[in-house]
Amino acid sequence: MRIVSLLPAATEICFTLGAGDDVVGVTFECDHPAAARTRPIVSTTTLPPGLTPAEIDAVVRERAAAGEDLYTLDAGALRHLAPDVVITQDLCAVCALDTTDVTEALTYLGCTARVVTTNPQTLPDILTSIEQVAHAIGRDSTPVVADLRERLDQVRANRSGRRVGVVEWVEPLFGAGHWVPEMVAVAGGVNVVGVVGGRSGVVGWEELAGAEVVVVAPCGFGLEAAAEQALGVVERVPVGAEVWAVDANSYFARPGPRVVDGIELLAEILGGGTPDAAKARRVR
Repeated sequence: MRIVSLLPAATEICFTLGAGDDVVGVTFECDHPAAARTRPIVSTTTLPPGLTPAEIDAVVRERAAAGEDLYTLDAGALRHLAPDVVITQDLCAVCALDTTDVTEALTYLGCTARVVTTNPQTLPDILTSIEQVAHAIGRDSTPVVADLRERLDQVRANRSGRRVGVVEWVEPLFGAGHWVPEMVAVAGGVNVVGVVGGRSGVVGWEELAGAEVVVVAPCGFGLEAAAEQALGVVERVPVGAEVWAVDANSYFARPGPRVVDGIELLAEILGGGTPDAAKARRVR
């Protein structure tokens, strides 16, 4: 089995299922586990480096309006790798190549690889996508999914009831949607922005007025960048609110197994614990 993964979460899923050796191509963002970095890169971004969050937002909106791509696919590399399965997504055109682009490229190349499209919108969808990928690559997802469900059940026993706002972008302010509101609920909090299964979207700062905990989890960024961006959030939210920066890429933004780690991280924050300093940092 030769697998090309065009989504960091799918790469993580494949490795978790024990199919890491079968993964022959990845995207420039596939960085977990570390072995994923050794695979040939077949997809990269067209965004220039070094942009601020506000500049990224402006460029993305401009290119979307013009119908321009945010990602490129290395057709030559894809042809050379001769995959049996290509895993892509149909969730967000800003996050990765979508199914249409991939299918058209494979048709052009005359490649007969099976295209597997994941589209998780909620926490149960993420578990289903693990099962979907496992079926496509001939692996058994039962022990992996069972372990994740058991961990979720353990976290659900903790109910802090604290009001939580998770910020997915800071300029402009985006409230996190999709599975993130569920992450808050399972961790024992009360979500104040974003809708379960709904798209993340622009919100007003007033929507965070009632939050007791504000979590800055900017999509596409790790902990250090999140902590830097959180400094601007501190100035805009209630004085009494805790403000936390988290490693969004690892534990919030990617719909893979480590979302459960993110829920456990949230539960620790809401319960007044001391989270792993490599995963989260209290800014105020």
